[in-house]
Formats: sequence, structure tokens, C-alpha cells
Amino acid sequence: MTDERIEPDVDPEADARRWVLYEKDPATKIATITLNRPEQLNAPTIAMRLRYADLLHQANIDDDVKVLVIRGEGDDFGTGQDLPEFMEAVNSDDGLLREVRLEGEDVVYPGRKMFRHGAITTQSWFTDPRGGCRTLQEFKKISIVEVKGYCYGWHFYQAGDADLVIASDDALFGHAAFRYAGAAPRMWWWAHTMGMRKFMEMVFTGRPFTADEMAELGFVNSVVPRDQLEAEVAKYASACAQNRSTDVVFIQKTFFEVMKQHQGEYMGSLISGMLESMAGYGRPDEKQDNSTGEAIDKGLSKAVKDFDSRFPPEWRLSKKGRAAQE
Repeated sequence: MTDERIEPDVDPEADARRWVLYEKDPATKIATITLNRPEQLNAPTIAMRLRYADLLHQANIDDDVKVLVIRGEGDDFGTGQDLPEFMEAVNSDDGLLREVRLEGEDVVYPGRKMFRHGAITTQSWFTDPRGGCRTLQEFKKISIVEVKGYCYGWHFYQAGDADLVIASDDALFGHAAFRYAGAAPRMWWWAHTMGMRKFMEMVFTGRPFTADEMAELGFVNSVVPRDQLEAEVAKYASACAQNRSTDVVFIQKTFFEVMKQHQGEYMGSLISGMLESMAGYGRPDEKQDNSTGEAIDKGLSKAVKDFDSRFPPEWRLSKKGRAAQE
């Protein structure tokens, strides 16, 4: 999550191509998506998320690809969505047409006072794989997410939906929304992948979990020192690529998809969208100064950072805050 607005080029799609890189090796059948916006903690713009979704669709069909690695450039996997750009779109008359791939078309987007103004977008965010949030759930190849540093917000969605997660020992998992809104996408699935009791701890305290904690919960497959992370990911990717055929992987993934839907994954996505749309109805307690509306007005990053200081250092979201003394 970032609140610092960086003006994009005239062409957002050109930015997205620079910020979301893709390469494949037909000899190994391993492809890699790299989020390449480290100066903004790899925060995806709308165009970046849509390109990410398109690349997943491309890799899903491509017979040169069996394993997809998703990683971030720089010190962190990422801290979530480019919120200033998204809020700018929300507050404009037709900015959200970008979310549904209809910008420039003869389409009138529902007005801001209409329920559908937000509901159309939340449905796209939470359920439609074309939106770039839930896309990994319908990916029929093997997905591996490489996590280092922050894994918050949208990046935490990807870790929750991936087949395998390999993390550095300094990685932190969570969502700042639990400190300013109380709900976030993928809640149903995080509860499944983390276990309900520990996920409720994350939701109710707002604290991030370390890589070791997430490994104990079965959310993370392997934890290694930062300087061994790329080699560990390469080891897993190579083993997966050499094991069974792409057809067999497709059959295996279909089994897991059926199992996930039996556990209510898609239904949970719909419920999460409804829950998110109700966040504005949550009124703050008397003298409480961290309501959702106030946080948005103040700037979410600043609001979360200020509120973060009230918690024990080891429960703070920022690395700087965690390193500070009481």
C-alpha cells in the first residue's frame, strides 16, 4: 500500500509493461512474472493488475509453460495496491471503467451515489479472474510465489492463492486493512490456508505474521535466509517442472479446484466483496480516531503508520516501527 502519488506516463499500459515483466524458458517450461516497481514497493496500478491477469491467462494456455514463478524486484515482494490511483478512479465519474476494461467505450458508469458504483468494482476485484486479484485460483499450471520483506495487501492475496510459497526469513504477511477497515479480500481463503483461529488473531489484532509463523501454520512451504531465497525458489520450480507432464498437472489442478470450491472458495470471494462494501457502515467508538473515512481522508499509509505506534513493536506493520523500542 502506498499513498505517494507518482504520475504515470501518458500511456498507463506502457507503464504496466515496464512494471510487470514476463519471461519464459521453453527448455525448462518455467516462466517468471516480476513486479518491477520497487520505488513504490511494487504497488500495482490498475493497468498493472490487468496486465498481470492477462499474463496469467497467457501462461495458462502456453504449452511452453508448466511452472510460473511470481516475484518482486527490490527489498520487498510488495505492500498492496496503488491506493491514490484507485481512490482517484473511485472519486471520478468514469475512472472505474478502467477496472472493467471499458475505458474509452460508449459506456456510462453508474454514479457515485448508486450501490453499483462500488459493487461492480468489488465484484471485479474479488471474483472475476480478469481483475488481477483472484486470478491464480483458476490457473491450471503450478504457481510459486517468492516472498521477501513485506507481503501485504494485494501481494498477500497472491500468496494466499498460489500453489507454493517460498519466503525469506525476514518476510512479513498481513493486510493494513485490518487496522483501518476491518475487512479485506480473500478473507475466506486466508482463514482456510492459515487456520481460522490464527487468522482471527491477525484480523482482530491487525498484527502481521512472520515467515516462521506462517510456515508453522502450513501457509508457507519453505523459509530460508534472504541470500538463499532465489536458489530455493529455483529448486522448487525445477522439481515441479521435471516431475509430471503438463497434462497431468492440469488434471491435478482440476482436482484441487474442485476441492477448493467444495470448501466454498468462490462463495467466500462473493461474501468478502459484500463485507468490504459494508465497511463504511462501521461507526467508530466514542473518541476513536481510526475510522475508515478518517483514514482515507488522512492518507491510508500515514493513518496506518500513526495508529501502528500504539501497538507493541513486534505487532507493528512497518519494519521501522518493529525495530523501534517501546
